[in-house]
Amino acid sequence: MLRSLWTAATGMRAQQTNVDTIANNLANVNTTGYKTEVNEFKSLLYQTIQTKTTTANGDQKPIPAQVGLGVRNASITSIFTDGALLASESDSAFGLSGRGFFSVRGEDGNVYYTRSGNFNWAINERGGIVLTNSDGLPVLDTNGNAISFGNEYISSRITVTGDGTFCYPDAANNPQPILNAQGNQIRFGLFQFNNPAGLEKEDSGLFSVSAASGLALNEATTQGIERTKVSQGYLEGSNVQVVDEMVNLITAQRAYELNSKAITASDEMLQQANNLRR
Repeated sequence: MLRSLWTAATGMRAQQTNVDTIANNLANVNTTGYKTEVNEFKSLLYQTIQTKTTTANGDQKPIPAQVGLGVRNASITSIFTDGALLASESDSAFGLSGRGFFSVRGEDGNVYYTRSGNFNWAINERGGIVLTNSDGLPVLDTNGNAISFGNEYISSRITVTGDGTFCYPDAANNPQPILNAQGNQIRFGLFQFNNPAGLEKEDSGLFSVSAASGLALNEATTQGIERTKVSQGYLEGSNVQVVDEMVNLITAQRAYELNSKAITASDEMLQQANNLRR
């Protein structure tokens, strides 16, 4: 009976984490580029009461007698399916369709990755313009440089093609690719990962590379991968399905209640055992 108390307690703790994850999904239902998270569980160690070759009478038996000792959270996995593209009035809003990530440079100098394309134009130290995220971190191009332009460019006239190339209208008002100092087209730095679920989650919708995710694969230089499409004037919404989350919440709540009833039942059985002494 004491074993059942601790086993049910592990179930309550696991379901509490499950509810916390579901609550986080619902809280981020309107967060740009947010990816829903799913709890995964695994059983704890089993206690062997009898081996498969022994019985109370010493007879042979084909299977053992083992009692499980509960459950724990194995992982919280992000599901990287595309969210719906939502129209935006901002010229610096960019939505992604595919497996790619934008890249930004953090204040610590490291490169981080994000699906949120809610960017802004800011003035740089030379009087030109630079593309940043909502926290002011510079967005990077395919070469790992900040996407910036001189003061002769007007931000509202800059357009971006589906492959992430930045363009500016010429004298005939026809968009032409903008070239950097080396004469190459300036394009969004879009990166993919062999295992995006292994990325480390940071704040503000940023991800960092980990051993589980693998190295970032630059779409501009990596062969054999499907390119991500960039849509200007759109933002990728979260892929949270509210109805599914509500069903998961009800299921988690019922599982929590069942574990609490198991604790109550074990407590009542212990009380009955104690009463036998009277």
